[in-house]
Amino acid sequence: MPGAVIPGAGPSGRPGARPTVKLREADPEDPPRYAPEWLELREPADAAARAHDLLDPLRIRLANLPGRSGGVVIHDLGCGTGSMGRWLAPRLDGAQHWVLHDRDPYLLHFAAVASPRSAADGSRVTVETRRGDIARLTPDALHGASLVTASALLDVLTREEIDTFAAACAGAGCPALLTLSVAGRVELTPPHPLDAVIAEAFNAHQRRDGLLGPDAVTVAAEAFSEHGATVRLHPSPWRLGPDQAALTEQWLRGWVGAAVEERPELRAEADAYLTDRVAQCAAGELRVTVHHVDLLALSRPAGGAS
Repeated sequence: MPGAVIPGAGPSGRPGARPTVKLREADPEDPPRYAPEWLELREPADAAARAHDLLDPLRIRLANLPGRSGGVVIHDLGCGTGSMGRWLAPRLDGAQHWVLHDRDPYLLHFAAVASPRSAADGSRVTVETRRGDIARLTPDALHGASLVTASALLDVLTREEIDTFAAACAGAGCPALLTLSVAGRVELTPPHPLDAVIAEAFNAHQRRDGLLGPDAVTVAAEAFSEHGATVRLHPSPWRLGPDQAALTEQWLRGWVGAAVEERPELRAEADAYLTDRVAQCAAGELRVTVHHVDLLALSRPAGGAS
């Protein structure tokens, strides 16, 4: 089993790997939530999974925002290595200025250097970086924002933090595109009698310390709606097969590791289960669907535009 379990993510990799999301003050000995190697490994699967159907309503809203002629300002929360910008910026027309938020200065630098330089129509894309705690957003912090984005973020927030987030977006009058939140459902083929047990323990692990885990999307949809936003949800599953064997193996190790951390009595069975599943993965015999949900919240724009 991996020594450091990252909720919803996978093993942290080598000791000392930098975290990409630090949501709140914590003990310095706490393991990182995400490792750079994990983010690099998952980026292609994330890009394939994100819900393209949410882009058209987002484009319409952005096109109708006041002051759009000068371009849009997009805040990317917990940007990590910048995969969200690499996916979204080339799919939107018009000049864009991205504000990248994270706690790790090394990763902020990497995200800025590796960011796209042009939009779908060839317009310019620029970036700036901000280091800080993204769990305490205020409308002032989002002043002038056209859009807030995040990926794999909601499930590591508490109910209070999600309400604060929704209130900040509503106060700033900007929409939010929040992708790849875990849904608490996993399907493995061929099936195994321990699949459901591991899944249940993993979901319980995700809910530790008041975090919402697989309940996050429902809570966020309610919070944004209560603050006057129109909310759209769309599935965004990972579909992992032989071509994603490296990602599948790392996901398996993190998934099973979290389950055992939650229920230590599972260790003996889980060790054998993991050995079998990794062997199936290496042989190209395993397929996994990890269900996620993308959320688009269209807050009422500041200034009364529709």
